[in-house]
Amino acid sequence: MNDRRTLGIVGARGHTGAELIRLVARHPHLELAFVSSRELDGQRVHDHVAEYVGDLRYENLSHEAVAGKGADAVVLALPNGKAGEIVAAIDAVKPDTLVVDLSADFRFDDAWYYGLPELTRRRYAGQKRISNPGCYATAMQLAIAPLKDRLAAPPACFGVSGYSGAGTTPSDKNDPDKLRDNLMPYSLVDHVHEREVTRRLGLPVEFMPHVAPHFRGITMTVNLWLQQAMKRDDVLALYREAYADEPLVRVVDEAPWVSAIAGRHHVEIGGFTVAPGGKRVVVVATLDNLLKGAATQAMQNLNLALGFDELASIERP
Repeated sequence: MNDRRTLGIVGARGHTGAELIRLVARHPHLELAFVSSRELDGQRVHDHVAEYVGDLRYENLSHEAVAGKGADAVVLALPNGKAGEIVAAIDAVKPDTLVVDLSADFRFDDAWYYGLPELTRRRYAGQKRISNPGCYATAMQLAIAPLKDRLAAPPACFGVSGYSGAGTTPSDKNDPDKLRDNLMPYSLVDHVHEREVTRRLGLPVEFMPHVAPHFRGITMTVNLWLQQAMKRDDVLALYREAYADEPLVRVVDEAPWVSAIAGRHHVEIGGFTVAPGGKRVVVVATLDNLLKGAATQAMQNLNLALGFDELASIERP
């Protein structure tokens, strides 16, 4: 396919925005129309993301200016609560623009396609509004989904993220000094990703998030109680069958290490351990929160919606 499309990024200063720029820089069919950032207004993109070659500069764009740029697609990489006004401006000026929102603002809106491709791509029907799943929520859903219909109790999920998941705005959760030699628990009930996974899987999920001193990567340890006893080999076979055709999900035997997933585009699921009696299973999933948890998944969704190879610009594991 020789068709070229244009993409704009709003919130390009953040970690995820930079990863998206890197993905676009090597995409055979996408080019950047604009990158919007209030803090970096006027600065060259190349000076912040070396992989991008060209003279494009960051701009501080109003909502109406974003809509007026006329890009084929726009990715919103903004904090929660910031997307609605921009989407409204796009709806008013150029409603056929493809919009991928990385925040939680539309994950509970049935008018938006929820884009976790490995689980939802069959439900994509040309929607122009796509909500990107949360990073923790991606890890939880992929770890739970193959056993979802066999569960006897809510899955209990212990998640640990690198501090890049807390964004670039200074806080205790991304302060290396406060995180040094520390593990910081937060939002231990009713976290937005807990509600997101509960809604999307159609079953209650318990989630306990933590921030650790490493920069990037999520480890998700999931405790699953089964209705009927299973053997470890059968559990492993079930996961391998579920993800056999998914190039960005690797089912491994041992528990995966977060250090091995940093900078990679896929998810690893492993460590399948069955307790005596066969009704309790523990599964571990790891992913890079900035990539498969955000930018890589956004690119999968863009590629799917624009008719490109889903893995265009994404390195296979």
